[in-house]
Amino acid sequence: MRIEFQDRLAVVTGASSGIGLALCAALLQRGARVLAMSRSLGGLQGLQESYPERLFWHAGDVTSSEDLASLRLRAEQLGPVDYLVPNAGIAELADSLDLAAFDRQWAVNGAGALNTLAALRDVLASPCSVVFIGSFLTRSSFPGLAAYIASKAALGAQARTIAVEFAPRGVRVNLVSPGPTATAIWGSLGLSDEQLGQVADSVAQRLLPGHFLDAAAVASVILFQLSAGARGVYGQDWVVDNGYTLS
Repeated sequence: MRIEFQDRLAVVTGASSGIGLALCAALLQRGARVLAMSRSLGGLQGLQESYPERLFWHAGDVTSSEDLASLRLRAEQLGPVDYLVPNAGIAELADSLDLAAFDRQWAVNGAGALNTLAALRDVLASPCSVVFIGSFLTRSSFPGLAAYIASKAALGAQARTIAVEFAPRGVRVNLVSPGPTATAIWGSLGLSDEQLGQVADSVAQRLLPGHFLDAAAVASVILFQLSAGARGVYGQDWVVDNGYTLS
C-alpha cells in the first residue's frame, strides 16, 4: 500500500484536526501528495514542517462556492486527483424539530461534501477513489443530534446513487462511518465538562474495547478504502465504531 500511494494526489477537507489530520498524516507517510483544505492551519502546521514539498494547505470553507472554486484551481495545478475525502463536518445539539439546525449541519456535512465533489469532478483521475464520511448514528439514535444524524443519512443516500453514476468514469464512491472517536467535535456540542464526562462514560459502556476510537484507527480504514485493496467495493458504508451498534 505504501508504494501505491507514492506521488499520488489526495484532496482532504476538514484537514486541520481529528480524522482529517490523521488521514493527511497517514497519506504523507505513504508518499502521497496531499492538498489539504481547512479554515485554519491548526494541526497541519507540524505536517507542513515535516513534508514541505508534499503537503499543500489551502485555506477555505466548504460552504463557500468561491473557496471550492479556488480549491479546484489548485487541484488543476497539482492534479489529477487520485483520492478525494470530503471530511469537513460539524455537529450541534438542537431540538429534533429545529429545521434551522438541520440546515446549518447539512450545509457542511452534506452539501459541503457534495459540492466539493462537484467542484473537483472534472479533475478526478481514472481510476480514482472518493470516500465520504458518514456516521455510526445513522444506525442508532442520540437525543439532541437528530439534525446531525439526518444530515449524514441524507449524504449516504446521495452517495449510493453517485457511486453508480460515477463508476463508468473509473471513480469508486463509498462511505466510512466513524463511531465515537476522541476528536474535538465533542467539545463543540456546548456541554459542560461534567456533562461531557457523563456522556463519555455512557457511550464507553457500549464499546466492546471499553474506550473511544482514536482518529488514526478511522483514518486507517479510510486509507484502505482509498486503496486498490478495496477496488471491488462500490457504494458501501463501512462502520468503524468499536462495536457500538452491536449492543
